[in-house]
Amino acid sequence: MGLLGAPTYTMLKDATQVAFLEILRQNKIPFVLTQATNTVTMTDTGSKVIFRTLSEVERLRGTNLAWFGLDELTYACEDAWKRLEGRLRDPKASRLCGFAVWTPKGKDWVYKRFIQDRIDGYEVVLAPAFENRFLLKSVPDFYDRLKKSYDEQFFRQEVLGEYLNANSNRVYHAFRNDLQVRPLTLNRALPLLWALDFNVDPMCSVVAQIDQGHIHVLDEIVIRRSSTSEVCTEFLRRFGGSCRRLVIYGDASGNRRQTSGTTDYEIIRDVFSRQGLMNVTYRVPRSNPAVRDRIGLVNGKLLNADGETTLWVDGKCGELIKDFDEVRYLAESSEIDKSSDPLRTHVSDALGYLIWQEMGPKLVIGEKQNRLI
Repeated sequence: MGLLGAPTYTMLKDATQVAFLEILRQNKIPFVLTQATNTVTMTDTGSKVIFRTLSEVERLRGTNLAWFGLDELTYACEDAWKRLEGRLRDPKASRLCGFAVWTPKGKDWVYKRFIQDRIDGYEVVLAPAFENRFLLKSVPDFYDRLKKSYDEQFFRQEVLGEYLNANSNRVYHAFRNDLQVRPLTLNRALPLLWALDFNVDPMCSVVAQIDQGHIHVLDEIVIRRSSTSEVCTEFLRRFGGSCRRLVIYGDASGNRRQTSGTTDYEIIRDVFSRQGLMNVTYRVPRSNPAVRDRIGLVNGKLLNADGETTLWVDGKCGELIKDFDEVRYLAESSEIDKSSDPLRTHVSDALGYLIWQEMGPKLVIGEKQNRLI
């Protein structure tokens, strides 16, 4: 018996399992998938492969394995690896083996275990992305596109596979006050873009415009101990006379119903409707993007790997500038420190939702080599 695992159920189901089953079908290997137990049985040999998430370590107990393989190891905890390593004891196996694949994420436990202080019996293969000749054959400019989107540090880590001590730096390490802060003016010919992060204290939002791919953050609205309707009133006070077209972005949690039975976005619609502001569209995802990907995209707009800046901030956006300057990762972690200062991270999160919706990765028709239907 073998085990294939991934950090989350979504990764397991949408990526790891899909790829494995596709390989079996392409090679005409007969199998049966049992959904109830999330198990694949090879009908010609009787061998079994079970699929498990790594988020609940204790559920990995009790299984004798001949082998296991893990996807995105840097997003799993070290205990999951140790637990599975201890299950490599199938008496029928001619060889016991565990393996994993990952993208570098700073000098974390994976780096220390496999590279820095490598344990006897461990091996590691470091493969630069440009060795992926199969991808480059179908999409020759794939990595050039990423270089335009990612900041230099993120590009070096995610694309080149380099190990960087990223966690010692600021979260928004590409921000330079003298480079990206400048006086900005509203362009009445362009739509206003309003992005919100829903917190009771503080309620934070940014007002921006996008001109030929360049993001101009014109203002921020940060109000302590406020409600959604109060923030709407303040937005209308500042921009009501300039708001011919408005696009609203924000945290997916704003779609959750409050104790009043309405959502934040329903409140916004009601306030604007009563004020006669009708030309409003909403670009809100069903779920928020991964924090790591959203931050990488924002850093890429501040200063990408080609040295280009496409994001500017007006000097009146003091809280956003503080976020860019002060938000940091927790020590020895890839998690953002949200506890040291409760005012931090919210304004930059709001801007990140806007940038992700407008400029995040999109599926390009024709790049996938197999049929969609």
